[in-house]
Amino acid sequence: MARIPQPEIERLKGEIAVERLVEASGIALKRAGKDLLGRCPFHEDAQASLVVTPAKNLWHCFGCQSGGGPIDWVMKHQGVSFRHAVEILRAGQPLAAKVVKQSSVPKLPAPVAPDADDRALLAQVVGYYHETLKASPEALAYLERRGIGSQEAIDRFRLGFANRTLGLRLPDKNRKDGEAIRTRLQRLGVLRESGHEHFNGSLVIPVIDETGSVTELYGRKITPNLRPGTPLHLYLPGPHQGVWNIEAFAASKEVILCEALIDALTFWCAGYRNVTAAYGVAGFTDDHLAAFRRYGTERVLIAYDRDDAGDRAADKLAVRLAAEGIECWRIPF
Repeated sequence: MARIPQPEIERLKGEIAVERLVEASGIALKRAGKDLLGRCPFHEDAQASLVVTPAKNLWHCFGCQSGGGPIDWVMKHQGVSFRHAVEILRAGQPLAAKVVKQSSVPKLPAPVAPDADDRALLAQVVGYYHETLKASPEALAYLERRGIGSQEAIDRFRLGFANRTLGLRLPDKNRKDGEAIRTRLQRLGVLRESGHEHFNGSLVIPVIDETGSVTELYGRKITPNLRPGTPLHLYLPGPHQGVWNIEAFAASKEVILCEALIDALTFWCAGYRNVTAAYGVAGFTDDHLAAFRRYGTERVLIAYDRDDAGDRAADKLAVRLAAEGIECWRIPF
């Protein structure tokens, strides 16, 4: 699971007043010295057992022994998980007036429209992941470490981050509208059959064609403490489709071909804009070749990794491209 940065948790605990959350939940509070007293909504309370201490930003009920800070209040009152409560507070969403034991209705607006076609639906997911990345210190720090933290690159290529919050904004599967939208997202490969997000904990890089349609998604796990054997690289199910940074083909007759999308992003951020990427050493597709033909590419600079697998794949690819009349060079790192 994508981790919520501890500084963000501490910020919410410090900036969001428990007193305001309690009052927004319909609880009347009365001053009693440094504390505030009210009737606890979590049990039958005739004696005002709920105590709010503004100086510490904490609440406690002496009747049912519940208590904590602002996140705990939202969890208890709205019947949601810790992460869901954090997202509600981040979004500044109002709380329902009544206590919910366990919510099956999303408390946050859905970022996808149930009546959108598949093309629009995938674009909406990409848009949501993009906004999530821009609000994620963890993901932005990863991009900086990899040399691809350029805001221009983030916006141009719609880079995103999947942190499990998409599912929190969808109706549960036990509801008709929830089953419909989740089934469609499973078919597209965004959700798995278990209901979990396929790219959870990953930097997400979309491949977008000339018409603006999303043809492929690549995910690179960036969260720590992964279980042994967890794949670091993910794609949508099925064959790879599309070519990343197709604009480069129209702009230049010479194209740099990298082994991976993050490698290509590194070139782009370093100023080499005539760059694209295969989907791994064995991931040069018919779509790539068709793009070279369509745009009349004359020279390809193969920038695969300088290892045995990269060298073998580069040699094999050079033969294939030479047969198409395309001049090939190898970039040795």
